Amino acid sequence: MDQRPDNRDQIRDFLATRRAKLTPEQVGQPASGRRRVPGLRREEVAVLAGVSTEWYTRLEKGHIGGVSEDVLDAVAQALRLDQDERTYLFDLATPHGPPAVHPPGARTSRSRRVSSGCWTP
Repeated sequence: MDQRPDNRDQIRDFLATRRAKLTPEQVGQPASGRRRVPGLRREEVAVLAGVSTEWYTRLEKGHIGGVSEDVLDAVAQALRLDQDERTYLFDLATPHGPPAVHPPGARTSRSRRVSSGCWTP
């Protein structure tokens, strides 16, 4: 968990943008007053994923190295990621991170990666 992949900005941006897309009402939580951030708060995602707020905050800050697949899966479910977004999240968690040609939302799958580490069109 303390590893610092060189893709911290990608991790932060990806998780934060996905969190911003969901409202408390969409995930069955009551809306509570004025919100300083769009979408869900980090604490709300952590509760939905069954992890501590500190854990989720560290993930969103890019400290994703060594995180278990179970935690990634729980976060993906909490954020209601589609299959492409899930794949991207899991790729971000690999030590080398995803290839630069693999933007969030691109239609790819793990099986399409070639041995050179590049994604096929």
